[in-house]
Amino acid sequence: MSFALTSTLRESYPKLPYKEIAEHVLGTSFDLSLVLCADGLATRMNATYRKKTYSPNVLSFPYEKSSGEIFLNVPKAAREARKLGISHKERLALLFVHGCHHLKGHQHGDTMERLEQNILRHFGLTE
Repeated sequence: MSFALTSTLRESYPKLPYKEIAEHVLGTSFDLSLVLCADGLATRMNATYRKKTYSPNVLSFPYEKSSGEIFLNVPKAAREARKLGISHKERLALLFVHGCHHLKGHQHGDTMERLEQNILRHFGLTE
């Protein structure tokens, strides 16, 4: 797997086994770019490419069958974690796994949620 992580953040963020999770979900021949960002960039990307005006928690952009990019809004994940009563790390992990499943072509629903939970358990990322 080709994996590139870029952070546009000034603050620290929870460390996760991003590449290992991505390989588990997407396979070893996938090329993935992960951008850890904040509300501003996430909102601009959402407006430009999805014509939506809110700040998303995660955006997935498939480029080809075996390549794509994920934008993970770290501060939004932290706010959501506080509201849900879970750790920032657990919320960030779920959103990353969710984005990977979208790149794989999965749609929202029970099957996708079950797959996400299996991955989080596999990597010990649920509390």
